[in-house]
Amino acid sequence: MSQSVNADHGWPQRSWGLACAGVSVGLALYFLTSTGERWQMTESPIRLSLATFLAVAGIAFAFVVERTRLPLSIIFAGIAGLVMASIVYWSGGPDDWGNADPLRLACGAIAVAVAAPLFQAWRDAGAQRSSQIIYATVHDRAWTNVVLWFASWAFVGIVWLLTALLSELFGLIGITIIKDLMREAWFAPVLTGGAFGGAVGLLRDREKILGTLQRVVTTVLSVLAPVLGVGLVVFLLALPFTGLKPLWDATSATTPILITCVIGALILANAVIGDTPEDEAKLPVLRWGAMALGAAMLPLGIIATLSTGLRIDQHGLTPDRLWALVACILACAYGIAYLVALARRRMGWAADVRPANLKLAFGLCGLALLLSTPFVSFNALSTRDQVSRLTRGKIAPDKFDWAALKFDFGASGKKALNRLAKDGKTDAIRKAAFAAQKIENRWEARSAQEALASRAALDARLIIVPQKIAIPDDLRTRLIEWDACATDGACVLQYSAGGASAIVVRSNCETCEPATLSLEKTAEGWTGSNQPQFAGSKFVDDKARDANRKRLAAAIARGEIEVRTIKRRQVFVAGEPVGQDFE
Repeated sequence: MSQSVNADHGWPQRSWGLACAGVSVGLALYFLTSTGERWQMTESPIRLSLATFLAVAGIAFAFVVERTRLPLSIIFAGIAGLVMASIVYWSGGPDDWGNADPLRLACGAIAVAVAAPLFQAWRDAGAQRSSQIIYATVHDRAWTNVVLWFASWAFVGIVWLLTALLSELFGLIGITIIKDLMREAWFAPVLTGGAFGGAVGLLRDREKILGTLQRVVTTVLSVLAPVLGVGLVVFLLALPFTGLKPLWDATSATTPILITCVIGALILANAVIGDTPEDEAKLPVLRWGAMALGAAMLPLGIIATLSTGLRIDQHGLTPDRLWALVACILACAYGIAYLVALARRRMGWAADVRPANLKLAFGLCGLALLLSTPFVSFNALSTRDQVSRLTRGKIAPDKFDWAALKFDFGASGKKALNRLAKDGKTDAIRKAAFAAQKIENRWEARSAQEALASRAALDARLIIVPQKIAIPDDLRTRLIEWDACATDGACVLQYSAGGASAIVVRSNCETCEPATLSLEKTAEGWTGSNQPQFAGSKFVDDKARDANRKRLAAAIARGEIEVRTIKRRQVFVAGEPVGQDFE
């Protein structure tokens, strides 16, 4: 692993300066974000954007500051803070945020995180800039920054544990000043900021410690490369035998899992190849493992893209699906670069991967920066697509996700909802949109949507005997609340119009014991109780019992149930019933 170009080791003033700066930034964040009420954050976009500028600029400055290149460090930190603050300001207050806005912030954070080692490498190379020198420094700086980030937060955690321990220790002798301070809302950002700034400064003054941590991390990760490589190759080889249908059946989980695998492959492969030929792992098993990872990335990216495309085709655009599509495109881009390097150089593929990594880093930084701006609005794209599906009749108003339109698509979704309530294409659309306008929160909206879905599912499965009639809404609501028909198998309701009693009989599977629920209408509403089951008790042989249960399940599916009045006997002792009744 190459050494970072840094002439500032042994600069103790940096540690104290960053610690004091962290305290100042933490205190400023408290005053900018506080509303005066305990633990409640402001919703003002201006105050939130100023707080974001200070936090991001402060962290960026701590990571890149050098004594001999101070003006450049200040400029980079200011640009980083301005980028993130602009994103917060463009997004408006938290109440206006949709699903795309946190991910837009994440894009800004990725752009800053990728730009930092690029800037450090460019600055450190000076007049001796070349693609090889810059890549080695970028790779080294990137790993150092990652290690520094996690190590600094680990130090913050230790400081908090130590503070809590001291507060309890002094509390034993009646001194509660530390405990009282910990209860103050301003204390948390001040202590966290000071500890983080001090940790960054201390660790940057001890490059050998960072270098050791970096080597430990990359060594451990490189050992894992063959494990993941074999796993991914076996997975891809198994697909021709299992087919892609299982992946399509789990489309909501397929893309995140595959993209995570690609990211893991990227990290582990680069841990093996290092930043220079001298740093590349020499063990053949590690090198072959890295090559397997490089070869698997493109197929995984293609499958993830197809999965996301299928989801979009079925259910339309949403911000989450558009972000997933972006991730798939990036995964395919890295996969193509790595596969081409393998095809050209085989065992010497790392020589092509390193410059490709540098170009892809610039591309990733630019794309992330573009996606963090309001010029690309996934909320607006998703709103137009979903409203178009609704107005074209591709989805019915009662099945449309009104909660997403109001709460997940940001300001564009709210505007579209108001427009549909006033000028919707059909009366059903206008009524549904008007009802959605009155919903106060996501929980209420989701509950209403789930209630509609549960009602539709119940009506589709419920068999009403002795004749099919409309059942009262309060009875239907009670059946849904109690999950009386479960989710699988046949369900029969024995009910007559105007009746004050009902019986539910269901079979969840072919070999399950039939279950019954008795309901009675009272002044407080419908009440019910499960009835004891004895259908399988007379069968000693499991095969005979299961055969009988299959017969009963088939009869329930045909609605062949009736309620009979029968006489049975039961033992009484001193006038109290004992045991179960019997024939």
